[in-house]
Amino acid sequence: MNTVKIGIIGTGYVGLVTGLCLADFGFQVTCGDINGGKIEKLDQGEIPIYEPGLEVVFDRVRKLDRIAFTCNCEELIRNNDVIFVCVGTPPKEDGSADLTYVWDAARTIGRTIESYKVVVDKSTVPVGTAARVQSIILDELRNRNLVCDFDVVSNPEFLREGKAVHDFTHPDRVVIGSNNDRATAIMKKIYNPLKLNEVPFVITTPETAEIIKYASNAFLATKIAFINEIANLCEAVNADVQKVAKAMGMDGRISPKFLHPGPGFGGSCFPKDTRALVRIAHEHGVEQLIVSSVVESNEQQKLRMVRKIKEAFEGNLEGRIITVLGLSFKPETDDMRESPSLVIIPELIRAGAFVRTFDPQAMPEAMKALKDHEKFISYCEDEYDACRNAHAIVILTDWNQFRRLDLDKVAALMKGRNFFDLRNLYDPEEVYNMGFQYEGVGKTLAAHLKGLDRQEHPEQLEFRAR
Repeated sequence: MNTVKIGIIGTGYVGLVTGLCLADFGFQVTCGDINGGKIEKLDQGEIPIYEPGLEVVFDRVRKLDRIAFTCNCEELIRNNDVIFVCVGTPPKEDGSADLTYVWDAARTIGRTIESYKVVVDKSTVPVGTAARVQSIILDELRNRNLVCDFDVVSNPEFLREGKAVHDFTHPDRVVIGSNNDRATAIMKKIYNPLKLNEVPFVITTPETAEIIKYASNAFLATKIAFINEIANLCEAVNADVQKVAKAMGMDGRISPKFLHPGPGFGGSCFPKDTRALVRIAHEHGVEQLIVSSVVESNEQQKLRMVRKIKEAFEGNLEGRIITVLGLSFKPETDDMRESPSLVIIPELIRAGAFVRTFDPQAMPEAMKALKDHEKFISYCEDEYDACRNAHAIVILTDWNQFRRLDLDKVAALMKGRNFFDLRNLYDPEEVYNMGFQYEGVGKTLAAHLKGLDRQEHPEQLEFRAR
């Protein structure tokens, strides 16, 4: 294969980012999807997801004629050398990954191929999926009385929403799970442009590659759950979790990444992958006590944020107007999947509150996800409109524009003075001096003032607030 042509099955988040970035590497790429409406939008130059930087890549590769879109997946398979399977693997009720779309893609490949192909599992899938995909393709070939060479490779993605283009082009590592030297060589050729950045390649078996993806996400989720539990302890003993996290992160064995307390993690990966890992282990007779507790701890953290708000009103939210700033699970995305807002907002409404909310990107998706509560939610023009007549403000997502609110303006618009900074964006003293009752996560006003006193006047332990 002197010139490798690439086909992408699935134009969701992973598939579209993968396809466009590989086209930007110089390959001819065809992206396929059974959703005709999505393909039509892409053909017209419209990206169906919000991801910073992706539109620039999209426009560039379209002008260079390196990208094409189709609903004809059979044609895509026949005309390309390497087929990336980037379909969804949503969670089932028991926490396991639903692989329906992966099996459908494998059957289509088996019914279509006539020459050597490399089939790449890019979707996040349980251990043994590559072997099962290979078996399905072989069964379809036998049904056709056809012998055709192919290889199945596991090549997990490690894309952060909001930074996916950078993560694809500047990854920490490229994992290639392959049992065949020919397939491995082709995958190395595809990712060869990354050698300019000296990106390390991890060449291993498909099973190991599949575990690497789940283990990586589970460990990062564990760090978040851990610092959230430490934050809860800090509140109880009047300590400052941000200083705790900073000192912890100075230890090279720990690192400061993902030590940021908040209302719990969400998104398309961490919740789904932690539950799936527990399920996979259970199926193989192995306990995952740590990861199981992470799943439970994360759900409890969301409910703890609700209790924090209720306690400020002595348990009575009836008729209260609560401003919620941020709906997506993280900034720079419109993704609402498993967002803390999907737990916190309904709980506030069940307690009798009305919600005024704003998010820079996620409101259309939020309207769908929170449709059952639409009578109690007002979607506002901006962050200040959301503050009108509110008894409390709750920052749920750390969008940059929420980091620099005009607190004078906010105070003038609100009826109440409760300020719940669930992302620890603000200096507690600054907010307090503006007349608000400040509540962070693992960070109290008293702890903040005591910390300042000890730094500025080591001989004194009294609060400057006196």
